[in-house]
Amino acid sequence: MDLRGHLELLVLAALARTGSAHGYALIGAMRDGSDGRFDLPEGTVYPALHRLERLGLVSSGWDESQARRRRVYVLTDAGHTALSAQRAEWRTFAAAVERFAL
Repeated sequence: MDLRGHLELLVLAALARTGSAHGYALIGAMRDGSDGRFDLPEGTVYPALHRLERLGLVSSGWDESQARRRRVYVLTDAGHTALSAQRAEWRTFAAAVERFAL
């Protein structure tokens, strides 16, 4: 499935669902939450997380509670705001497609 233009929305939404999570957990959340339709490779998700972090929509830190430390990500206040805006934009777009094409 082609996710161009929608990957950021999916990553933000996955973080909103999971709370603080590492990249593999986000990949699993997107896969499980979409019945396998969004089974994204690490090479897609991690660059998106880094981009979102540069934009201030996600912050990260190290979780050292396990034997292997992992970088975990969480939505910032700006990320929550961006997610709300992108969800509204998606709903408007999907409704227009529904009216026009289906």
